[in-house]
Amino acid sequence: MNKFETISEIVAAHRAGTSTPAQTIARCYQRIRAYADPALFITLRDEADAVAEAVALAARDPSLPLYGVPVAVKDNIDVAGLPTTAACPAFSYQPACDATAVAKLRAAGAIVIGKTNLDQFATGLVGVRSPYGVPRNAIRSDLVPGGSSSGSAVAVGAGLVPLSLGTDTAGSGRVPAMLNNIVGLKPSLGMISTAGVVPACRTLDCVSVFALTTDDALTALRVMAAPDAEDPFSRDRPVAAVSAMPSRVRLGVPQKGQLQFFGDDLSARGYEDALDHWRRLGAELVEIDVEPLYETARLLYEGPWVAERYLTIRELLETQPDAVHPVTRQITLAGAKLSAADTFAALYRLQALRKHAERSFTGIDALVLPTAPTAYTVEEVQADPITLNSRLGTYTNFVNLLDLCGLAVPASIRNDGIPFGITLLAPAGRDAELASLGRVFHADTALPMGAGDRAQPPLAAITAGDASDEIAIAVVGAHLSGMPLNHELTTRGGRLLSVTATVPDYKLYALKGTTPPKPGLLRVAPGAGAAIALEVWALSPAAFGTFVAAIPSPLSIGTLTLADGAKVKGFLAEPEALAGARDISHFGGWRAYMAELAATG
Repeated sequence: MNKFETISEIVAAHRAGTSTPAQTIARCYQRIRAYADPALFITLRDEADAVAEAVALAARDPSLPLYGVPVAVKDNIDVAGLPTTAACPAFSYQPACDATAVAKLRAAGAIVIGKTNLDQFATGLVGVRSPYGVPRNAIRSDLVPGGSSSGSAVAVGAGLVPLSLGTDTAGSGRVPAMLNNIVGLKPSLGMISTAGVVPACRTLDCVSVFALTTDDALTALRVMAAPDAEDPFSRDRPVAAVSAMPSRVRLGVPQKGQLQFFGDDLSARGYEDALDHWRRLGAELVEIDVEPLYETARLLYEGPWVAERYLTIRELLETQPDAVHPVTRQITLAGAKLSAADTFAALYRLQALRKHAERSFTGIDALVLPTAPTAYTVEEVQADPITLNSRLGTYTNFVNLLDLCGLAVPASIRNDGIPFGITLLAPAGRDAELASLGRVFHADTALPMGAGDRAQPPLAAITAGDASDEIAIAVVGAHLSGMPLNHELTTRGGRLLSVTATVPDYKLYALKGTTPPKPGLLRVAPGAGAAIALEVWALSPAAFGTFVAAIPSPLSIGTLTLADGAKVKGFLAEPEALAGARDISHFGGWRAYMAELAATG
């Protein structure tokens, strides 16, 4: 199979039986050996262990959304059984368990193959601040790979894995995506738990996703997005459905004279070409004042947020200062000099800047900016490490301070072979809206994926249930097609969208004393249940309201996670109603249970 395999292609091949998870993992290790970059992985998992996990996975439910997908993890995110170093050997520790994000990927069928290199303690946008070496840029070997998530971005850009995790505080999930010609998804703050992640700036950190396509990145996001009691910064921010690109799109762009490319005319041309591309797609471009965004960006390293970085490694700086990379040490020690008064003054200014940002995003669907203003070689950055790193963050450093979500997508390959990309930004919670726009733009560029020559696969069709004037609802029992209560959907104009299943995080019970017989669905710990067959129907908002209003106790409507990671409204049962009820999870669904009852009389 082609070296550049998407998540959707790998999962489809596993389900069809044309390839097995074990074969996919073996190919992954073959590619890593062929790529032969000792600076890419800090710790590579033993191949035999990974293959054994893949063999065991084959006995599980093939409807898992990441069934057999290999994933690389940035080495400031905990993976049980592998050390976490944050690219500092003196800091290394053995985690007792997976980070929440990793645990969710594994529960969805993904297989971790190793921990990737990074700018030490996730401080940097260049990828050269590591004692483990500099990962080789997948596109042009003289370029910096981008940081801090350098190894994770290269692993996807080189076609070694279709999915990797990074982190993003100041742009670490976006700049390396551009420099390796891949997609970088920076979710809304709190959408993915940061429990088990070594903090950079704890109030601003988020786990980011690298993939070859936007659809793949969103599949991973759906798997990981959920509130987490172990993370005090976690938020309940469900991922909405992707929609078709609206017929009228308004995109914000900087006012004339506000763009900064630091003399790089090819990047300036790349951005203008990208805007022309948006115009051809029918977008209206609206100029907005971005000077307050630049001021916000300066706060990140010139303000008190550097103190958060200092807090993480204060003990190490005091006891083993030489264990910290010289540039990282220089930046971080500045955090020890800030006063409480400095902090409050910066917070006051940030609040004013947030209000400006809110006004700027009124009336536009997204802000479109260059992902980075230029690109630098390893040699250039090593000669001027702080100034050039700062320039790379021109369009990224303000994003988390303003609680925005972002999607970095490739836009072009310049005449000198350097990739150029754009980033779509919007207020938190609009991640799916950005994906709806970015997936169309990226596909329309017809760029190859990563460093390969393989074209992007055709965009998957958007189902009718994703329409903004309908609400999808999952049914598991008496409302299924042909069942006694299905008429409650059809008489309200309901339409069957799909027949699918949940992730294996549910148990199904036969409720006592209900007429007609009904099941009760209960959410359990990830991977501790079964995949339960269901149907997804679409109702108008009005019909959905009357349908839900008629639902009797002990049933209720909650949010279910489907096998592909999508989240929809659906039936759940109150736990106390399940006392003494028969657990029928092993049947895999209500139809199979009812068929068994009919067969046994």
